[in-house]
Amino acid sequence: MGAHGLPLIGTGDWNDGMNRVGEHGRGESVWLAWFLIATIEAYAGFADARGEHARAAHWRQCVQALRGTLENSGWDGAWYRRGYYDDGAPLGSASSSECRIDTIAQSWSAIAGASDPAHVAQAMRSVETHLIRHDDKLALLFTPPFDKPAFNGTSFDKSKHDPGYIAGYPPGVRENGGQYTHGAIWSVFAFAQLGQGERAAELFSILNPIRHADTAERIARYRVEPYVACADVYSVAPHVGRGGWTWYTGAAGWLYRAGLEAILGFRVQGDTLLLEPCIPASWPGFDIVYRHRSAEYRIEVDNAQRAGHGVAAIELDGHALPVDPCRVALHDDGAVHRVKLTLGRGNP
Repeated sequence: MGAHGLPLIGTGDWNDGMNRVGEHGRGESVWLAWFLIATIEAYAGFADARGEHARAAHWRQCVQALRGTLENSGWDGAWYRRGYYDDGAPLGSASSSECRIDTIAQSWSAIAGASDPAHVAQAMRSVETHLIRHDDKLALLFTPPFDKPAFNGTSFDKSKHDPGYIAGYPPGVRENGGQYTHGAIWSVFAFAQLGQGERAAELFSILNPIRHADTAERIARYRVEPYVACADVYSVAPHVGRGGWTWYTGAAGWLYRAGLEAILGFRVQGDTLLLEPCIPASWPGFDIVYRHRSAEYRIEVDNAQRAGHGVAAIELDGHALPVDPCRVALHDDGAVHRVKLTLGRGNP
């Protein structure tokens, strides 16, 4: 941990292009703190299952302390900072001239579960305001982009911090303030986590590559294959909306999970099925047919109350099941099972 009590960023965290933020061993990462919390909490369950309760308790104490540190050292007033440079200067702050707000520090506050729900809600409102450009159909990784030091007439401005090779990309290209699809997808999970099905589905539509090619004008702008996930989309003129790398499996896998898990709420966990939909209130519902080994599960989700989320009732083959959590046991029995889930004023 660094001086602010946050994990050291080293020569890059998820964004390896920020390889000089902490090159001297003192820079810190807010995003990595959220990721650490999510990882520890996942592993604590495995420790408990192995009877290592003291280890799990110690880990959870660390998580609790780190959540407090994030509110003290990570909160910037309207969103969470991205981190700190080696010299202690903030990265991803309202006071920053570049990378003022970064989306993954906000989305992971919801995914990992910040201790202050009001801060999470405000952080995601800031994502909506500053990073999602509905007219251009873009969801930016951060804004403004990094730019090289400007020549002031006699010398180059040395006051800017050097984040690393990310600044070698032109502004608005790839990780440097463009839409980096892998990172943008996590905001779909965050909106769904907050019960905001309309925003989750709208953002999914923006990220869906086919939406960049549904008119002749958009095809001419996008200029890459519209049937595969695109790693990045440019955000600065004259290339706004132009696609970058395609056939990018990391982004494709996350986009598939965002639709299936975050919005439709379908998660297979071991020998159980966890159902937690978060869909737009306007959707009447949806059906899923899932083949589990020799069995088939025909799932009907009813949103007649236009709630969009919150399970009011669930039945398996006509028998009511508990709704908190909403789990269905999976069997390899060659049978066809029917699951009916009703959304409403149930479990939020």
